[in-house]
Amino acid sequence: MDYRALKPPLKPVSRPVSHTSGPALRAWKLTLEYDGSRYSGWAEQENAPRTILGELRIAAETLFDGPVELGGAGRTDAGVHATGQVAHLKVELRGTTPPLDRLLLALNEELPFDIAVRAIEEVPSRFHARHDAIARTYVYHIARRKDAFSKKFVWWVKEPLNLPAMREAAELLPGRHDFVLFRAEDPSRPDESTIVEVKSATLEEQDRLLLFRIEASHFIWRMVRRVTGALVKVGLGELSVDQFRRLLNAEPIRGIEIAEWTAPSSGLFLDKVTYPVSRPRQSPASRPASSAQGDRERPTRATPRGRAPRR
Repeated sequence: MDYRALKPPLKPVSRPVSHTSGPALRAWKLTLEYDGSRYSGWAEQENAPRTILGELRIAAETLFDGPVELGGAGRTDAGVHATGQVAHLKVELRGTTPPLDRLLLALNEELPFDIAVRAIEEVPSRFHARHDAIARTYVYHIARRKDAFSKKFVWWVKEPLNLPAMREAAELLPGRHDFVLFRAEDPSRPDESTIVEVKSATLEEQDRLLLFRIEASHFIWRMVRRVTGALVKVGLGELSVDQFRRLLNAEPIRGIEIAEWTAPSSGLFLDKVTYPVSRPRQSPASRPASSAQGDRERPTRATPRGRAPRR
């Protein structure tokens, strides 16, 4: 692509991005998919040179030839994937706003092969991918047989699983629960609440796969992977449905260490981020979603280059 024709209207002003700036501040909502296998998670980190957000920042700053503000709705861990991650991109521009289809194409040409912007739409400058989200949906892929092509995207459980028992346990998840026994402690957020409102949880069969789908207002660190691990223990007969219920009620059980049951990151996908339907929308420019299968389950705000959040 000839960037000489594209870059002039994308030229930003030289000062840093400001939330209080006037009409020159432009904002877009990006819907992304990515294969997280090669990356150290979503968030930029000092000791992890390759992250999803870092690659997105490089692509955007190359395209706009200046500083941008970025933030994501979900903070996925190393090796975790996404089919519906949402980010905001904000930049102060001179001149006219670039056409959405040209911006979509240009961003995708700058990004690595395993990160793609599926859709882009212009939004009000106040839009924030994390703070405006009202729910997030994760899907965990459990393989019931070996597959030569999907190893990076599943957890292969070799033993037979009791699906009715797993479904009975999963049906206990919707509602307001204290997930203190299912979280990994984050020293940077010692006072974080472990109360989570789960909107729905299902276990579906799809050919060779079991898909555990869970939607909630937010997720605490490694919650989805540990819940998945506990459900598999139910399916293996190593944990009863009643014991799962007690753990969900934050009742410790002697001899049970849920951290040891944390499911591998390879099977986890951030599938969808939900926003209020009343938010004004512009006509999106998009391309068809990839056929590739889709923990940090906690969202993040944009991180300046050189500063890293704790993981």
